Amino acid sequence: MDSKDSKGAGECHQGDYNEPPVCCIAQVPECLGDCRCPSFSSAGVYRQWKYCQTSCLNTEAVLIGIANVPREDELFFRGGATHPPLHRGGGAEWCGPPGAAEAGSGGSGGAAWARAAAGPGPGAGPGPGPAAAAAGALGAAVAAVYGATLPAGLPGGDAGELITAAYELGVAHPPGYPLFTLLARLALGLLPGGTPASRVNLLGGVLGAAAASLLFYTALRLSGSYAGGILAAGVFSFSRLTWQWSITAEVFSLNNLFVGLLMALTVHFEEASTAKERSKISRLGAFCCGLSLCNQHTIVLYVACIVPWVLSRLVRKTELSLGHLLKLGLCFLAGLLPYLYLPASSYLNRARWTWGDQTTFQGFLTHFLREEYGTFNLAKSETGSSVREMLVSQLAQMRSELSLPVLALALVACFSTALPRRQQKSSVIWLFAGMLCVYSLFFAWRANLDVTKPLFLGVVERFWMQSNAVVAVLAGLGLPILVSLAGAMLEGGWVLPGLEWFSAVALVASQIWANYSTCDQSTNYIVDKFARNLLFSVPMGAVVLLRGDLPGNALRYLHYCEGVRPDVTLVDQEMMTYEWYLPKLAKHLPGVSFPGNRWNPVEGVLPDGTRTFNLHRFLKVNKHKEVFVCIGLHEGDSTWRRSYSLWPWGTCEKLVPSDAVFDPGEWIRLTRNLYNWTEDYGSFKPSSWEAVANEEMWQARMKTAFFIFDLAETASVTAEMKSQLYTLAYTSYKEIVNSHPNHPVNWHKNYAIACERMLRLHQVDVDPEVLLSETVKHFLLYTEKAEDDPQREDILQAVKHLKKELQGLRKMKANLKRRAG
Repeated sequence: MDSKDSKGAGECHQGDYNEPPVCCIAQVPECLGDCRCPSFSSAGVYRQWKYCQTSCLNTEAVLIGIANVPREDELFFRGGATHPPLHRGGGAEWCGPPGAAEAGSGGSGGAAWARAAAGPGPGAGPGPGPAAAAAGALGAAVAAVYGATLPAGLPGGDAGELITAAYELGVAHPPGYPLFTLLARLALGLLPGGTPASRVNLLGGVLGAAAASLLFYTALRLSGSYAGGILAAGVFSFSRLTWQWSITAEVFSLNNLFVGLLMALTVHFEEASTAKERSKISRLGAFCCGLSLCNQHTIVLYVACIVPWVLSRLVRKTELSLGHLLKLGLCFLAGLLPYLYLPASSYLNRARWTWGDQTTFQGFLTHFLREEYGTFNLAKSETGSSVREMLVSQLAQMRSELSLPVLALALVACFSTALPRRQQKSSVIWLFAGMLCVYSLFFAWRANLDVTKPLFLGVVERFWMQSNAVVAVLAGLGLPILVSLAGAMLEGGWVLPGLEWFSAVALVASQIWANYSTCDQSTNYIVDKFARNLLFSVPMGAVVLLRGDLPGNALRYLHYCEGVRPDVTLVDQEMMTYEWYLPKLAKHLPGVSFPGNRWNPVEGVLPDGTRTFNLHRFLKVNKHKEVFVCIGLHEGDSTWRRSYSLWPWGTCEKLVPSDAVFDPGEWIRLTRNLYNWTEDYGSFKPSSWEAVANEEMWQARMKTAFFIFDLAETASVTAEMKSQLYTLAYTSYKEIVNSHPNHPVNWHKNYAIACERMLRLHQVDVDPEVLLSETVKHFLLYTEKAEDDPQREDILQAVKHLKKELQGLRKMKANLKRRAG
């Protein structure tokens, strides 16, 4: 019947979309599994009716429960204003008179089970409006939790550099992250109060909450289940890994948002009922694909899966013309427009911190393709774990982060596609599963870091969030499918829907309960304190040669964004080896002279005219400055040894002319209370930047004593000076070890060796028995805690010998005492 036909009061025509029919159910085989009526919600009914009418080929959607339909023009309800009663059959809700459910379901055998497994198809749940409202409410809840746990200070990792790049309107490390930089700049300008770090941390939390909303929306539209949506968004957002990286000034929460956005658009595209709607969604999706690449490039693997899938669907429906393909390409390129920020910033050259020179096309490509790190590599010049080791670690991490029940539910969603009934959503499930597999395999192949090392594992695991998001959405779909399967077999009544909600809420609550204390960073100032201690430890007008992400990013942030120690000059050792660094940034480093355009161990003029200089030359032209190294010097250039020495200065070292006289007692006095550090040793997760900062500050306490001991071992000095150095080192070690019962394990070894050297002097005013006892005690403590030390067996053999000496010494003392008595 034509949808434009007039209708009387209480009538509802098949094609009339303005007033939905009383119930949407179909007699045709293609629709039976997808067009069941879950409730009398008018929005849900309307969506069901519209979906069935547009997806069942040429067969119109009809009403199940009308057992004998005499002719085609009566395939609609003319029953006045009264709705037919709702009945349950096989665990599902049906509209119509008693017995209709049984008739429609074909009994409780395999057909009912298959229909239940099929579940509602795309669009079967709430309409886009209610779903979007629910997603917004869930996002607000996640944002509230994230907001309560935001870091109080500067986080570790790349956060300091990303904030500084945004603050200075410079360019971040490759590939540049222009979208995040611009968003962070907006946050710095618009969000009220707080430090620059706290404002960009808040931006990360908002983006993470938006990602949760999109995952909820995706799972809800796929499954038709609010519980499934809450499960997907909740277990992902409140996993330790996602939570930790969603509340910091990092690019990962924005990447999670794009993962959720592309998945939501994919489901929306599959739901689309008209060619016009599919065309509109595909253009929006192409733009978002391009825009997503303006942040983290790992998402290109998802884009590479989604784009062919969308194009194949358009080709199958004969909706992909050359003109439409060109529009999609233009939309994709429009999404990449934020990359214009890179050459614009580089051309203006106003930022005191920036990375690369994008004023030339080659310079832009070098940055965009991450050539300085290695295109398609995670790190530069590193040998990583094998593909198998990486995948095993990823699976173990998934189990830890998401839990076994969530992984099992994701498998249920995947296996449901193999059921006898063809499902409208099966292609989307296979697409998501394919994205997960492609990403995991490719990343395991190219992630060239050793995940057996805690710090490297912490770097790698951040990129597994992208795959965890897909697993969470599949789990959100698997939960209602599992409940539907159970409902087809059992007379569940209200129990099964209740169990579905209970399962979702319990799994999400368990995530929050397990991870809240770990992820609550509201009192975390560790990296901020680390950087402040380092900056305030150096004298006025000092030059600090930075090396490594932790000191480099943290000190730059405090120096440029918060204006801490403006008298100090920060020079990055690694960056000085790049051809762009000094031409662009030397003018922002006042008071420092650079005797060339680029740092290179071999001085001279390169074929392109670049004049190089080594560290010896740099120190010579800056001899009027006090120069400090933090942390360590570049191994490739040892020319500084010609005329300089490194003296310990806490975590850093000071470059001192070789002819300077070292006064060990005075140096101990200068460096004893260099830092105000009160954190307990070993109080942070080994893979965290806080653990790295804490380790550096603890080891700094021992550096002067170690330096003095090393001088006694290696320097060509008189016996009297050697004895003095050993005594000073022993005294310092003893004071430090006894002051801190819980300390780094290597302190035991260092102190034991210092005690043993004191025994050899024979002229010191220290009881040999005490020295022997301390040596044995701390060597044994060391071997208990450092089981992987290759010298462990040698140390144990030495301990046996020392024990015999100790016993002999005690016997000798006892004999002397008896004789004296």
